[in-house]
Amino acid sequence: MKAAAPASIALGEAPPGGVVHRFALEAMATVFEVHCVHDDAGYARQAAHAAFDLVDRLEQNLSRFIANSDIARVNDLTAGRSTRVNPSTLECLEIARHMFDVTGGAFDVSIGSGLDGLHLDFDDFTVLAHADGIRLDLGGIGKGFAVDRMAELLAEWEIRRALVHGGFSSVLALEPPPGSDGWPLTLRAPPPGPQGILARISARQMALSASGTRKGDHIVDPSTGRVARGRAAWVALTDPDPQSSLAAVAEGFSTAFMVLPVHDIEEICRRFPGLEGWLACGPEEGGRPQTSRLHLMASPNEPG
Repeated sequence: MKAAAPASIALGEAPPGGVVHRFALEAMATVFEVHCVHDDAGYARQAAHAAFDLVDRLEQNLSRFIANSDIARVNDLTAGRSTRVNPSTLECLEIARHMFDVTGGAFDVSIGSGLDGLHLDFDDFTVLAHADGIRLDLGGIGKGFAVDRMAELLAEWEIRRALVHGGFSSVLALEPPPGSDGWPLTLRAPPPGPQGILARISARQMALSASGTRKGDHIVDPSTGRVARGRAAWVALTDPDPQSSLAAVAEGFSTAFMVLPVHDIEEICRRFPGLEGWLACGPEEGGRPQTSRLHLMASPNEPG
């Protein structure tokens, strides 16, 4: 297969209705941004930097590349051994395990090394290994989890008109600027130009995620151990529960959609009415140089 199409989500210019402040931080091998509306720019900056401090703390716990992080210690466990971790790490692992279940194992942060071999103890804040050799890489779901927690912190600062993203592959749109029905977002796939636009979305209380291989091979099919190629995937997810970890869940779906057969993706979209998916599928090796595009969602007439 050809290399996967680069997946992107772009933010357009918000209509007038209050000054949109923008703040940025490099973390987790990407750039996190906060776009928000507030009358006091200094207050908005303080809130954004509090959110960025939270991202830094999460990275210290969730990155497998940082020595003695929670995930690094879990990866060092042998059968019968356990390690204490932060509550946020347990929460992220629980979401990851839930996404493993709902995608039939297509989303697997252990990449086939045995996610079900870990026991999460929320009373003692420990992770116990039932087998040797379990290796975790939270990758995109860790980034989505950080976006969710940033949004929660901004809400605590009473900043509710905001959009938060991690590298524009994990986006969470909260309330839009005054006078707008949503944050203007565009999903893009090759070729460049108008023909590469998959969708234009006015996003409000919505998470979006894009998966592809813009920065090299990083998505592996856990059932085969092979790198996912020839496809890019986007999802948009809404949920009536404002406490849901929408960005983390959206990351799990978009990653799974990189490797699942189309009929399985259609079935997942039917089961989750708030979920929409887009695929850009490249040609087989030696095939015609064109990209097919699919938009997958539950039929409005189907029961939820």
